[in-house]
Amino acid sequence: MNKNLAIALFAAAHALVAGAAEDPMLKLASTSGCLTCHHLERGAKGPDGLAPVGPAWRDVAVKYARDKEAATKLTHTVMTGSNPYASHWKGKVSGLAMPPNEVAINEADARKLVNWILALERK
Repeated sequence: MNKNLAIALFAAAHALVAGAAEDPMLKLASTSGCLTCHHLERGAKGPDGLAPVGPAWRDVAVKYARDKEAATKLTHTVMTGSNPYASHWKGKVSGLAMPPNEVAINEADARKLVNWILALERK
């Protein structure tokens, strides 16, 4: 990894940790491991400058803005994982599928986080 990329990744991680201390949803995302693969904003790079592992949450909010069942669908995906063969983020992220997260977050907290993510589009 080159020095500039390492500095940029450190700065981005520091900003997220600082934000997590102030925002309860970012804190929940951080303690649940979500920020390992996801970023809040589009354009952040994943390891070694590759596409991020998971989609940026603002992109998720835009994609599902008109879907009335989005909160239910996405909470289910957070808890049980996603199908790598049915990914609609192909070519935009480096991860193939979302792993199940039921050991990292309970369903009530996952739903709160998903609703917060879906509200990002309106900000």
